[in-house]
Amino acid sequence: MTVAEIGLGLQSDKRAGDYARLARRAEEHGFDVLSVFGDLMYQPPIFPLLEMAAATEQVRLGAACLNPYSLAPYEIAGQLASLDLASRGRAYLGLARGTWLGAVGIAQPRPLTALEETVEVVYRLLAGDTEGFQGKMFRLARGARLRYPVHRPRPPLLLGAWGPRGAALAGRIADEIKVGGSANPAMVGVIRERVAAGAAQAGREPGEIGIVLGAVTVVDTDGAAARARARSEVAMYLAVVADLDPTAEVPGDLLDRVKVLVDAGQDVAAGRLIPDDLLDLFAFSGTPEQVAAQAQALIDAGAHRVEFGTPHGLTDDRGVDLLGTAVLPLLDRSPRGRPAG
Repeated sequence: MTVAEIGLGLQSDKRAGDYARLARRAEEHGFDVLSVFGDLMYQPPIFPLLEMAAATEQVRLGAACLNPYSLAPYEIAGQLASLDLASRGRAYLGLARGTWLGAVGIAQPRPLTALEETVEVVYRLLAGDTEGFQGKMFRLARGARLRYPVHRPRPPLLLGAWGPRGAALAGRIADEIKVGGSANPAMVGVIRERVAAGAAQAGREPGEIGIVLGAVTVVDTDGAAARARARSEVAMYLAVVADLDPTAEVPGDLLDRVKVLVDAGQDVAAGRLIPDDLLDLFAFSGTPEQVAAQAQALIDAGAHRVEFGTPHGLTDDRGVDLLGTAVLPLLDRSPRGRPAG
């Protein structure tokens, strides 16, 4: 039986040194995993991850997530190998199809094939397999190999996905699936059913695949200020994630109105349109007690890991410290709702 893990997700928009400082604090507070987002037009996550690896001893580290359209599979293998070597075996491989790549002229054909073949290429390279691989989208010539040492042949795999087909793929090949942008306990059951379909095809037990939910987090002793900040943050991606959640009931033309304001650069005004119940499905926000109650609901629903995402608080440092000192101690991480494993 395993206890639920708590992770911290960071945006890669900081200065050198900030990542090490936040990572040390997070590890001291008892976080289990540190993730760096791989969002479009932000710093490549390998830079902050290597800085955090040097500043920590125990937490697992990874990008959540890289995609095989803007970064070739052999490059993904290299970045993963570098992080695993630098962290002495604490890296995980995070992959997703990616979002908003059309803004830089990158098409995303056959996303499930791209993800599955990327996993194949990465693990073949890390294992030193020189037999070659001929896929529908990617290939390795016979004899192609990495020309540097690796720490492990198979760091664990996390796939980012919401939909039935992506979740089924995770059920077949992944160690974890992350539902990014959700704080909704109802999604745990939805994803478990979707994962189970793929797990059955591969002869796996669904409980072998950990379900991770993560979202914008803003915690502060001033709960109203925290929720106001969270509304502005959520407004920027609400139109994307709300359509992915089959359990969410969104009032009328709300998403269209929010998107118009966001496109006009009026994030605060857009956030004011988001009602409390909808905000709580897509963000952790409020006082430490409120945020802890949201996280506990996910744990009780069976989430393997809860990930508190950027911006954490009204400032990074205060948010991380409040999460560590005032939220984590309130959580019961016992495996009541999760499959044994």
